[in-house]
Amino acid sequence: MMYDWLYNFTGSSILAMFIVSLLPLFVFILPFALFAVLMERKVSAHMQDRLGPMRVGYHGILQTVADIIKLLQKEDIVAAATDKNLFNLAPVLVFIGSYAAFAAIPFSGAFIGSQIELGLIYIVAVTGLVVAGILMAGWASNNKYSLLGAMRAAAQIISYEIPTLLIILTVIMITGTVSLYTLSEMQTAYFWNWLILGGPETGIQKILFIPLMMAGFLIIYISTLAEVNRTPFDIPEAESELVSGYHTEYSGMKFAMFFLAEYANMFAVSAIVSAIFFGGYQSPFGYLGNALNLPWLIPIEQFSWFTAKGLFFIFVQMWLRWTLPRFRVDQLMEFCWKYLIPMAFVILLLVGLITVL
Repeated sequence: MMYDWLYNFTGSSILAMFIVSLLPLFVFILPFALFAVLMERKVSAHMQDRLGPMRVGYHGILQTVADIIKLLQKEDIVAAATDKNLFNLAPVLVFIGSYAAFAAIPFSGAFIGSQIELGLIYIVAVTGLVVAGILMAGWASNNKYSLLGAMRAAAQIISYEIPTLLIILTVIMITGTVSLYTLSEMQTAYFWNWLILGGPETGIQKILFIPLMMAGFLIIYISTLAEVNRTPFDIPEAESELVSGYHTEYSGMKFAMFFLAEYANMFAVSAIVSAIFFGGYQSPFGYLGNALNLPWLIPIEQFSWFTAKGLFFIFVQMWLRWTLPRFRVDQLMEFCWKYLIPMAFVILLLVGLITVL
């Protein structure tokens, strides 16, 4: 594990833990956010038969770097009628909730922030801070658009956590663990051991699990789209009616923190879906490091596979954003309570029956 190596190298448990806790932010999340914003612009542009940003750097690859420099220099404006303490705290709380989820995400067999046994439950719990931060931002802004956006976000996130948790319970029933690291290790060797294809089970049980796991994957992926406010579930910041929703009054780096949290959440939910159903950091075909007898190469391959799977699901999120129209509020809630939750509950019952029988 990375922590053990750093502890042996530095001789200080505090320093080793401090470095491990900051690695995902500076080594992964910040570069990823810069890349993902550019990727979103280019994906949307090519889907609409245009080019996107082209002027800053070769084919516009430095456009997001210019944007972050601009945000760093922008004046931090706080309206006079806001609740300043809560207004300033809200973006920090939203980012903390998003970043804390990365502590339980296994990037490879050699690097995981905290190998806690309750990884999945911890992630669902800690991301609840995001709801509190969004509500705080909407209320403290003293703006009706912001408050409406915040209330929509809270109702949406809380509602769509229910089908997410039902599918997680289904996975727990099959695997007997809530640790993402253990889940990834259980799906090792080859792609037919992935949970989307019935998991490491054998015989008739595996065959019966396949359609249920495919349906479960679709439900949890749709639910995570709603939890990170991505189209067609982006009603908390619907520009056509709410200007910009709960972050209407924010500027400069406070707005950037909301923006960074959104893209961090996009990767977090993609990573969770990958770890549960698609083997996490495991390769679908085995490892080149094993074939060449180079064990140090395996964690690098695992990190590459994990990142590739996460980026693929992020590409699908972007694809959907520029393809589907936005739900109305009533449609969004009806879709969750009348369709996703009953379907997730039926999957939970069926998996329980198959497991027992």
